Amino acid sequence: MKDVVRVVDWQDGLDAQADASLDSVWAGIRAGLRRDLGARMFDQWLKPVCLGDYCPDTQTIDLLVATDFSANFVSGQFGDRLRMAWRAAGAGVRDVRLRRAPDVTGPRLLEVVHVESAPVADAQPAPSACNFQPRHGFADFIVGESNRLAFSAAQAMAAQAQPRFSPLFIHGSTGQGKTHLLHSIAAAFCAHAPSAPVLYMSAERFMMEFVNAMRANDTMAFKARLRAAHLLLIDDIQFIAGKGSTQEEFLHTINDLIDSGARIVVAADRAPQLLESIDPRILSRLAGGLVADIAPADLDLRLAILEAKRAVAGDPPVPDAVIDFLARSIRSNIRELEGAFNKLVAYGQLTGRSIDLDFAQGMLADAVRANARRITVDEIQKACAAHYRIDASEMRSKRRARAVARPRQVAMYLAKKMTPRSLPEIGRIFGGRDHSTVIHAVRTIEQLRESNPDIDADVRALLRQLES
Repeated sequence: MKDVVRVVDWQDGLDAQADASLDSVWAGIRAGLRRDLGARMFDQWLKPVCLGDYCPDTQTIDLLVATDFSANFVSGQFGDRLRMAWRAAGAGVRDVRLRRAPDVTGPRLLEVVHVESAPVADAQPAPSACNFQPRHGFADFIVGESNRLAFSAAQAMAAQAQPRFSPLFIHGSTGQGKTHLLHSIAAAFCAHAPSAPVLYMSAERFMMEFVNAMRANDTMAFKARLRAAHLLLIDDIQFIAGKGSTQEEFLHTINDLIDSGARIVVAADRAPQLLESIDPRILSRLAGGLVADIAPADLDLRLAILEAKRAVAGDPPVPDAVIDFLARSIRSNIRELEGAFNKLVAYGQLTGRSIDLDFAQGMLADAVRANARRITVDEIQKACAAHYRIDASEMRSKRRARAVARPRQVAMYLAKKMTPRSLPEIGRIFGGRDHSTVIHAVRTIEQLRESNPDIDADVRALLRQLES
């Protein structure tokens, strides 16, 4: 049983028996086209096509698609084949017109008609339904303060109701769960819209396919496939930096999809305004939806992630002391934290050895040392100067202009948070200032983080950069 969306004009009083006949003919034509063209070609281009109005005077049937671009492409590539199929069916149809589905108002209603589709041997799923990992679902994503906004936004993007924002831009450093959320969105969306075209790809894959399409002189097919998507997910968008023609095509793609009401999700390792060598028009579009960051996992979230993994790990048991050791020692990213846990459990299962604190400390000594790398005040000063686009020497200067003083205060705050240096030591490094100046800077930034979202975003971005 398959749902076919058909536009019905109740004012015209169309004969129900004739409608049922056209539905039946269309089901047979679809089965024949899928058999002749192959499941992959059919699912990619003709599966989204729906029946529209029939004009008995001209014997013309309307076939509806999502966009004007799709209508032009399907008409050019498959128009003659569709006309021949309808004429051969003997249903009184002499011509076929491909057009964009109209906005239906007044007495014109959308009706879902259930029709039996003829079985097709060796039918394969649409390629767009195969390139995400269903094992990454919302149920497996552990939520904490650092990722709560991104998680909630991802759920809204995948829901049946049209989201209030698009595109959704998720950013965070490596291994914090961005890709997991993208896969979760795709899986949840396909669960309630199984026939809707969904495309998930990395920016690198987008670039590769576009270049291959240009070389094969087949860019129209590439464009049409992307613009037919109801949900487009692009990972690691930072990799199109400096790629002029790829960026131009990406811009046109997201513009067309936004105009058609499609959902777009993009992930990157930094916020839109921090992406370099990317067309400002793209950055404006991406920032025009909802931007949600995933900050490095705090201790509570790291503990929760490990607890979830312990619950399904089986033997040998992992004691609380080891869980606490892992959570406090592996801070760089969630992927490395999970990898360390998996290493312990796998070694214990393969060797039959029990897992205790001494065993964990010995097995993970290298990973712990890597995570224990000390960040220097000099690194913090340079990172803050680059972030705020000022000269690094301003961190030690006596200037008090806001454009210099605020970045200096942020750097002092981070130096207190991220290094073992004492307040007097930090003051001396920042141009021989008194420790009371450092205290004032720390308190000022703490207050601003609560009241000023821009300052909080700056601090989060710098924390991610320095900890990665």
